[in-house]
Amino acid sequence: MSLPRSKLVGNFPGCPVEATLSLLDGKWKGVILFHLMEGTLRFNEIRRKLPSVTQRMLTKQLRELEESGLVSRTVFPVVPPHVEYALTPLGASLGPIIKAMAVWGEENVFCGDGRQQLMAAGASCAPGAALQAN
Repeated sequence: MSLPRSKLVGNFPGCPVEATLSLLDGKWKGVILFHLMEGTLRFNEIRRKLPSVTQRMLTKQLRELEESGLVSRTVFPVVPPHVEYALTPLGASLGPIIKAMAVWGEENVFCGDGRQQLMAAGASCAPGAALQAN
């Protein structure tokens, strides 16, 4: 298994595509950014939108997004703790890329019966329908 992009920082090739992917590298980062495009969300709101992610993994991915400057974390000093996450202007600038990936996925990927597969060309049902409203 190859090393993740984040571990190759010392030997970074300098490609702009590689640089962008290194910020999004992680199973849940793109999905988290997609949901934060709707607006500010509390930790548990994000967790409800991603029922398959563990609390530990979600925390790790959010911390990495915060460290890279794509997400801001606001802690309110109340009991119980109230934490909100929002896209920074830098994170919001990824909006068109995230939307384009979502549209491509709607048009080309079929998820059914617990499996994911690419659809044949021209077989999509409603390309970009969910994102055209945004």
